[in-house]
Amino acid sequence: MANDVHEQDAGMRVVHLLRAITVELDRIGEGFAARHALHPTDVRALICLLDAARTGAPATPGILGAHLGLNSAGTTAVIDRLERLGHVRRERDTQDRRRVLLKVEESAVALGWSFFGPLIHEIVAVMGRFDAAGQATIERFLGDVNEAVARQRTGRG
Repeated sequence: MANDVHEQDAGMRVVHLLRAITVELDRIGEGFAARHALHPTDVRALICLLDAARTGAPATPGILGAHLGLNSAGTTAVIDRLERLGHVRRERDTQDRRRVLLKVEESAVALGWSFFGPLIHEIVAVMGRFDAAGQATIERFLGDVNEAVARQRTGRG
């Protein structure tokens, strides 16, 4: 019984830390958005597109809209804004000319690195303080938390 209480306390401490990190990351993202005339949804869209590029997944307006929870008109508005600002371009898919792919411009990547790079480097340095087993545990924990959050958001939790 005492061990259950301790585990619950440890679990709640982690929940509070994750919440605090989320709030801080949101504030940083809001600052980036405000500084660069972006809506917070624009920042989420850029992150989605960068993640797709990193994993080699195609990024289409439909996929972006589904990820952002936007209808077609809302998705088009986001893409139009990002394109006007020079952050994103539309390209025809060479495999299927009917399909439009979204690409993040290198200037947007550089802008993101100039703002978020120091934080990224600091987080990587923190991770470097752990041995390989600790790093694997952290990755597994964060992956599992991310899946739990996604299940809750989509109503599968």
